[in-house]
Amino acid sequence: MHFSRREFLQMIGAAGAVGMLPACGSGRGTVKSAEQLYDIPKFGNVTVMHMTDCHAQLKPVYFREPNVNLGFHDAKGRPPHLVGKHLLDHFGLSSDSPEAHAFTYLDFAEAAEKYGKVGGFDHLATLVKKIRAERGDDNTLLMDGGDTWQGSGTALWTRGEDMVDATNLLGVDVMTGHWEFTYKEKEILKNIERFDGDFVAQNVFASVDAIFEGADVHDEDSGRVFPPYVMKDVGGARVAVIGQAFPYTPIANPQRFIPDWSFGIKESEMQAVVDEVREKEKPDAVFVLSHNGADVDIKMGKRVRGIDVIFGGHTHDAIVEPVVVDSPEGQTVVSNAGSNGKFLAVMDMDIRDGKLRDFKYHLVPVFSNYLEPDKEMSRYIEKVREPYLDKLNEELAVADELMYRRGNFNGTFDQVICDAQREVGGADISLSPGFRWGTSVLPGQTITMEHVMDQTGITYPETYVREMSGEQIKMTLEDVADNLFNKDPYRQQGGDMVRVGGLDYTMDPTAKMGKRLTDLTLDNGEKLEADKKYKVAGWATVGEESDGEPIWDVVATYLRDRDTVTIDKLNTPKLKNVKGNPGIDDYDGEILS
Repeated sequence: MHFSRREFLQMIGAAGAVGMLPACGSGRGTVKSAEQLYDIPKFGNVTVMHMTDCHAQLKPVYFREPNVNLGFHDAKGRPPHLVGKHLLDHFGLSSDSPEAHAFTYLDFAEAAEKYGKVGGFDHLATLVKKIRAERGDDNTLLMDGGDTWQGSGTALWTRGEDMVDATNLLGVDVMTGHWEFTYKEKEILKNIERFDGDFVAQNVFASVDAIFEGADVHDEDSGRVFPPYVMKDVGGARVAVIGQAFPYTPIANPQRFIPDWSFGIKESEMQAVVDEVREKEKPDAVFVLSHNGADVDIKMGKRVRGIDVIFGGHTHDAIVEPVVVDSPEGQTVVSNAGSNGKFLAVMDMDIRDGKLRDFKYHLVPVFSNYLEPDKEMSRYIEKVREPYLDKLNEELAVADELMYRRGNFNGTFDQVICDAQREVGGADISLSPGFRWGTSVLPGQTITMEHVMDQTGITYPETYVREMSGEQIKMTLEDVADNLFNKDPYRQQGGDMVRVGGLDYTMDPTAKMGKRLTDLTLDNGEKLEADKKYKVAGWATVGEESDGEPIWDVVATYLRDRDTVTIDKLNTPKLKNVKGNPGIDDYDGEILS
């Protein structure tokens, strides 16, 4: 069901009285009404709406942007490695504007109270329907960059089906994946069959043995599990959408769920697909729907010829304005649309005579206070969540301070998870993955079981407590640090530094592999000794399945014993060689140089 522009403005008119609202995209400044925020001028003949990394958040949430997102080498000072005041200065935004709340962590708790929650599929649906009504169905394309079927309790318990049906109702045309592949192979293929749009991924291949034994693949000759691309007629133009799934899925997540599938960046295969599409399909434009991560997309855009736009995901970077890079033949536009349903990226393009001639880009925040929920989507969300409400709504404890996850080194909710593991498991040290998904909880807000599931809802949640030597602990941390700070973006797997409990260290992100961490010290003041054994608690093992209880039960047990959750100590590392880097702002720890 579509509605007119007048009906839409009447619907959000009352919201405009709530306060000043941001203008996003190429027109900067603070505006005065909801009409101006969501009145995106039409341009060109093709409109692509892009969402990514919603992590199964059907309801509006709080989500704090990072205060640490360090970039080095070519990435230093370039989006997405700008945070806080540095980001505002770069884009000429006011620190007291709603845009500051949308794009930065600044005064987050206070601004969240003022502007309310973000995202929510029913609020997102209202915005999508508005844009479609204004542009026309035949002139729009809605793309989903993946990490859609994972990240909530209901997604876990329905094996992603709740999100498949939600995206069908939203009208997603094309998607690719990452955490989608953390269900079992049969479940993945069943969900893709259930999905009304096109699932594309040029870089996922089945093994020869699996194909010989009759595996369900798109093309036996190439071994591709899924179609590498799909052609779409939009706004009188013929466009190709090539899929790029997360390249390191079997490394970052368990291979055991998809033992017959291989992944990878596959740059040469990407070039071959682009060349094939250009030659065979004669498109007016070529898009890549990617889950590489921002820095990988930027490198790929520089190296692969023939790509017009990369619509990126994975690293949860809300890139305010796209990065335009020189490619072997022309230029490639690289964007990234944030996470948790917080933004809808809208790119209007002038595509004529076989060429992308110009574009206008708007990264639009989905402020749930200013967009009425779509009734059809609201009914669906209420229905799909109803069987789980008693469990989701269990009140566990009250947050004494802002609880968040996102940031290169630690987050307060991560510290709660680490503290819970140490206490419940009787461990000296705890480790928790540097996942970038996970919603935020405001000071004074009650932490519910739903919040815990937002942080821990994965298909391999089992915990462990085992002995590790000091040397093993250090090398584990060094390995993760190299994934985060390797000079070559193709060797970065995304995510943030593994979180630690009971252990401090000094980090030099610019040092070589194996030399980044020094001065590892336990909370009791003792230095970590290489040959000494320590009791270590952790979860989310990628190799063999651990035998401990699910992490959400560990955290819930810890929280139920407390009326109020207070973090006694945040294990924040000291940092070297980051002074003056615009990817760090108001750091909680010590900066040594």
